[in-house]
Amino acid sequence: MIRIIALLILLIPGFLAGYGIKLMRDMFFGILQPPFHSLFLQFSMGLVLFLGGLGFVAGFILHRDRKRNKVQQRFQKNNLDSK
Repeated sequence: MIRIIALLILLIPGFLAGYGIKLMRDMFFGILQPPFHSLFLQFSMGLVLFLGGLGFVAGFILHRDRKRNKVQQRFQKNNLDSK
């Protein structure tokens, strides 16, 4: 059950990133979507959605790999309290 919930948590930002790509693509072809009043605003919102979704998924994967010690030394958290 926990894996299904984790999958759903990852799918939502993935769909938002996909919608962001669609908004940016529509701006290049001059197609204005209804909730936006200008193409620049549409592109900006698409870029924010894309980067936010991509950042969330990338952060989730990095967090998971850090817990399993599968990252390079430079990506591991430095524990300053142990010094």
